[in-house]
Amino acid sequence: MSLEYTHQPDYFFFAQLLVHHVEGYIEKHPDAQNAIFDLRDIYELFRQDFASATTNLDAILHIADEYKVETLNGDQKLISHYAIDPKNNSLLLDFNADALENLKQGKKLIEPDPTSHE
Repeated sequence: MSLEYTHQPDYFFFAQLLVHHVEGYIEKHPDAQNAIFDLRDIYELFRQDFASATTNLDAILHIADEYKVETLNGDQKLISHYAIDPKNNSLLLDFNADALENLKQGKKLIEPDPTSHE
């Protein structure tokens, strides 16, 4: 007997949830150039999907850091760097200053194309 495991996590959905959470953070903290999120908050944001908040988080962040904002210098990524700090149970995000400023000025996020990712 053969059982195929066909569950495929929806990384793009979780990436979009995370990026919208980041947008809310930026609205509440307009002077922030980076953000630190507790991984327990990410777990709650992902509706207690443990795999997405742990094992799959790096893949989700890889998609989330592809979100861009239109600037005078072309489309630029909003997240310039991310790091998962397991010791402190936190997620660290650094923002691209130019993209961040344009987002604050009302420019919309440009979502990555899910058909072009593996």
